[in-house]
Amino acid sequence: MSNTLLPEITDALVACDAASAVALTQQALASGLEPLTIIKQGLVPGIEQVGERFQAGEYFLPQMVIAAKAMQQAMAVLEPELQARQQRVDSAGVVVIGTVKGDIHEIGKSLVATMMSASGFQVHDLGVDVPSQVFVHKVRETNADLVGLSALLTTTMTAQREVLRALEESGIRDRVRVILGGAPVTPEWADSIGADGYADDAVGAVQLSKRLLG
Repeated sequence: MSNTLLPEITDALVACDAASAVALTQQALASGLEPLTIIKQGLVPGIEQVGERFQAGEYFLPQMVIAAKAMQQAMAVLEPELQARQQRVDSAGVVVIGTVKGDIHEIGKSLVATMMSASGFQVHDLGVDVPSQVFVHKVRETNADLVGLSALLTTTMTAQREVLRALEESGIRDRVRVILGGAPVTPEWADSIGADGYADDAVGAVQLSKRLLG
């Protein structure tokens, strides 16, 4: 039975069936499968397929949200066993993410944070309306590899530049990559303020982050 559980876990994620994904993960663990095997051969292929379907226009935002949360719930099942065995999932990098000062838009930023977490990043989500110095403090505290800055209004885009300036003035800009997102944000804007990249959706943000961090 354990031979079929891994593809079934993948299929459950692709079907955006959170209850089945969690139940099958529990079954796989009970059958003796290693937690890391469940993650690498069951969960990760599933979330990758969801991302591919999203980019192809076959899936939309609701499916992305459901699948990402299903992945998180399944990971929560495996986490105690990983700790008991003193195992850990290889981190893709440490990310600090937030919506910049003056902007309270949550959904896009939260989806990026969820997808990054599901894709192996250690994510610190600062929420919305985040001052520049809070980003700086969190980067220092966590020794982050990457900062994600979201802005959904043209009037708050300039706060992305202020965060970059604060990182520069604090002497830590050269040790962290910075990516931008949000409806009014463009690659040209990212280039003009010295960011390392721009993504227009959560899947693109994950792919960009992986490229930047090698």
